Amino acid sequence: MAVLSAEGVTFDFEMPVVVVGAGACGLVAALAAHDAGQEVMVLERDENPTGSTSLSAGLIPAPCTRLQKEAGIEDSPELFAQDLVAKTHDHTPHDMALVAAQTAGPMIDWLMDTHKVEFELVTGFTYPGHSRLRMHGPKSRTGADLQQSLLSAVSNADIDIVTHASVEDLYVDATGRVTGVRFRRPDGALEMLGCKALVLASCGFAGDVALVQKYIPEIADAECCGHLSNTGDAVKWGQAIGAALADMGSYQGHGSVAHPHALPLTWAVITKGGILLNVEGQRFSNEMRGYSEHAAEVAAQPDHIAWDIYDARGDEAGMGFYDYREIRKLGAIKTANSLEELASVTGLSLAAIREEFEAIETCARTGKPDRFGRSFPPDQMLSAPYYAVKVNGALFHTQGGLVIDAEARVLRENGTVLPNLMAGGGAARGVSGDSNYGYLSGNGLLTATAFGRLAGITAARIASES
Repeated sequence: MAVLSAEGVTFDFEMPVVVVGAGACGLVAALAAHDAGQEVMVLERDENPTGSTSLSAGLIPAPCTRLQKEAGIEDSPELFAQDLVAKTHDHTPHDMALVAAQTAGPMIDWLMDTHKVEFELVTGFTYPGHSRLRMHGPKSRTGADLQQSLLSAVSNADIDIVTHASVEDLYVDATGRVTGVRFRRPDGALEMLGCKALVLASCGFAGDVALVQKYIPEIADAECCGHLSNTGDAVKWGQAIGAALADMGSYQGHGSVAHPHALPLTWAVITKGGILLNVEGQRFSNEMRGYSEHAAEVAAQPDHIAWDIYDARGDEAGMGFYDYREIRKLGAIKTANSLEELASVTGLSLAAIREEFEAIETCARTGKPDRFGRSFPPDQMLSAPYYAVKVNGALFHTQGGLVIDAEARVLRENGTVLPNLMAGGGAARGVSGDSNYGYLSGNGLLTATAFGRLAGITAARIASES
């Protein structure tokens, strides 16, 4: 990975807009640049474009969409931005949170109406931290289906995606303008591609062990369930150019990854009254704070393991998710008709389980929060049959990266813009603050798609002016 001088360099061919990465961010950026009238080429390292998008649940939070309005849900970008900022404890820039919130709704409608990408509104439950039902995704609740829909849209728009194209170097002139890239093909051949504008959509650095150890050591020893090709290319290029980085300690983890199956157990089971018990049969946190911060919390428990405990309501909510159905097929979900049987199938202490259930019953009866600050309304009391899944904490993707402005233009350390470099998704600083607790459900695909669209629009404008 290098940034090389553009002086005297000639390219094999040129395109007005080049996008590095064919996940949700890169594909949305390509569609946006195309719709703005520019030719686009997408370069993808892998043989089959998948990335972090395909590993996700495919859900994008967005306010004021057509689907929200049809469901009678009143929402606003301002309310969504408030939710984003509140989740980070005021540690993300208000202006960029509002930009993401303002962009997301029209982006969903545009993908649906112009590019025939199918979404539906998730109405079965509200994700922790969201004030409204605003999560949009494919019917299957899989990122793989979202990825395929975006790939189909790009294909229908006759946008070229070059796979097996590993971008190694950027060519930059004395003003900081990127004039092109060099990428390697599977046979080792190097090709030179010039551009007028470049979009970095190569995600973050969860697959680079050294960078994870440097920036987020708390999760460095946990399992990485993210895409291992996310090796921080954008961060490395950006640093070499003099771009600013921010929130490098921010990441999306998951505190309920079925063990050892490595499939995420939807947090919907928690929203229906579910709890987490460690191997000593004890609760250790307020589970409703969210799944991301629980990655490190579960990893810190004895044996780095916990058990998700829930009932039929959680099971019903989970069945709407492909990964949950797969977890069920794999036999990872244990069932029990009593606390005694629950202790038997999990190997946990019956006395400890009873103590935790009695504490929850007291909270429900008195209306007072528990020792972790979680409230248990009477309708969230768990009842037999009980369901149990052994889980571990894992890292999925990072949320820190290149600092961008409201047009997704990458900024230098002194705050000025680089002439023709845009970024979005995991390549850019997100809206999740500077740690794990700031990740609001859907933030990864929010910044991938919202900032991806902005990056594509800006890239097209810059290319047209060049």
